[in-house]
Amino acid sequence: MSHAPLEPGSTIGILGGGQLGRMLATAGAELGFDVHVFDPEPECPAARVATRAWAAPWNDAGAVEGFAARCDAVTFEFENVPVETVAIASRVSQLRPGARSLELTQDRVVEKSFINEAGINTVPFAPVSDLTELHEAVAMIGLPAVLKTRRFGYDGKGQAWIRAHTDIETAWKAIGEQPAILEGAARFVRELSVVAARGLDGTVKAYPMGENVHGDGILKTTTAPAPRLTGQTQARALEIADAIGGGLDHVGVFAVELFELETGELLVNEIAPRVHNTGHWTQDGCACSQFEQHMRAVAGWPLGDAAPHSSAVMTNLIGHDADDWAALSADPGVRLHLYGKRQTRDGRKMGHVNRLGPLA
Repeated sequence: MSHAPLEPGSTIGILGGGQLGRMLATAGAELGFDVHVFDPEPECPAARVATRAWAAPWNDAGAVEGFAARCDAVTFEFENVPVETVAIASRVSQLRPGARSLELTQDRVVEKSFINEAGINTVPFAPVSDLTELHEAVAMIGLPAVLKTRRFGYDGKGQAWIRAHTDIETAWKAIGEQPAILEGAARFVRELSVVAARGLDGTVKAYPMGENVHGDGILKTTTAPAPRLTGQTQARALEIADAIGGGLDHVGVFAVELFELETGELLVNEIAPRVHNTGHWTQDGCACSQFEQHMRAVAGWPLGDAAPHSSAVMTNLIGHDADDWAALSADPGVRLHLYGKRQTRDGRKMGHVNRLGPLA
């Protein structure tokens, strides 16, 4: 892999054209890059802000190769891009982060095994391939527990809680009777996350930790910097981020979702090998947002300053929450970010707002 930084005017390609791709494309343009976006949906949110949009199925090898050949480096905006697609792109362009970050985080069993092998704790878990194995996993882990598909779940999709033995068969049917993972319940006091970036030279910079509140499996708010954090907790979170980023040889932004227990111990819930919803507050709370940071890393530039100049509360606009855009845009205490999605649906992320305050 070349470590020579990309010059302004170079082309960075993004696999995926959702809201994360849209915000990455905007950040790349502000740094002087041309940004190309590849997505099966012609009218995806990122397509309307990119230099060029490529619309073709993920399995169209010729289209993927043609796209990547026009790019000086290629990245991805979400972890469900098919591995075969990134393999094609990596043969004709520099892929940052590499395929390992994508492959590992596409399978929850492989991901949690990697985390444990790095000496980092998670909840107890067991792979499940059929109903018999699910009964065995429940006997081993205990209840309550959550059953999740091994692949493709997000925002609470592909998950079912098992609180009593009578729930087992219902949960198995609810996730579509497909390969899964059973996870023990985490008795946590709050959910935290650390969003960090790793450069081509291995330098890691982390933003202050955020405290997250979810509802119906979807992130509702992130408060950053998280209140009531001890120095020990912050130091451990940075150790975890450094170990994960280095273990993956990751290049770019990544996020680690954490459970904080009553004892102060941190358990890793999930890794996201990309810019993350819990880092959206950095757009207005930091001089260098997570989106600029990621494009800097992909381009081989020095990482920007991750220190905040303000505290922030980020609130997702889910479904028809975004219908209040007029009132939100008139509020002087709010920074409004809308994703340009053509259709509003219940449970769909349509935008977010950041409310800034002084640092404590």
